[in-house]
Amino acid sequence: MTLAQKRAASPRLDNSFISQIQKQIPNLVPPAIALLIFLVVWQLFAWIPGATLPGPIQVIQDTWILILYPFYDKGGIDKGLFWQILASLQRVAISYTLAAIVGIGVGVLIGVNQTMSKALDPLFQLLRTVPPLAWVPISLAALRQNEPAALFVIFITAIWPILINTAVGVTQIPQDYNNVAKVLQLSRKEYFLNILIPSALPYIFTGLRIAIGLAWLAIIAAEIVMSGIVGIGFFIWDAYQNNNVSEVILALVYIGVVGLLLDKFMAWLQNLILPAEQK
Repeated sequence: MTLAQKRAASPRLDNSFISQIQKQIPNLVPPAIALLIFLVVWQLFAWIPGATLPGPIQVIQDTWILILYPFYDKGGIDKGLFWQILASLQRVAISYTLAAIVGIGVGVLIGVNQTMSKALDPLFQLLRTVPPLAWVPISLAALRQNEPAALFVIFITAIWPILINTAVGVTQIPQDYNNVAKVLQLSRKEYFLNILIPSALPYIFTGLRIAIGLAWLAIIAAEIVMSGIVGIGFFIWDAYQNNNVSEVILALVYIGVVGLLLDKFMAWLQNLILPAEQK
């Protein structure tokens, strides 16, 4: 009896899995077609006499060893693309986490304190417009080492959208919520945990999602300038210096894929944490 039930359940599970795939097909077909058209157009331009950039076919031919062996490690900076990307992601994770902690904390502070907001807002607006590359010489001059300088560049680039969106979210808390908190005589801790953070959470996640993309962009810029460190940014610069354009293009593809995955991860985390009425 039990065996028969298991046999009956198995086709249902298979059918459910197949049905889920079939539901995703309409969402996958348009981007797949667009990608195919892009590759075809790119290849046609590469075949034009005098073209300087390789087409997708030549890129694969020139970099197939890097594609097939992403985990090789010959010591120093001679590593496969997996280790290059992993090193960059580690730097992003460290600095992004610090930026999130500091950005949310300072954002809450200036959101609840109008005097602090008026005092610091001009400074924040000035600093947030500085491009990541402009921070590189300052960080190198101050910290004297490539690794902490790279971490600082990511931090100073990623903190602003988190800080500003958090502050805006705090100021947008409905007045009715504040009135209820006064009537119930909530403590600061209860107000912070039960009203302030839940109300500002959509704005905070907006800042976090923007910041993860900026952090990934910043590490690439920092690593290109800072020589001698393992990372996908320096890999690009080294390949360019050696005239390996196909390797540069391959690295750009990997960067785009990783950036897309980071954004999708933050979107998934946002949908997981936020209540349904706030999505």
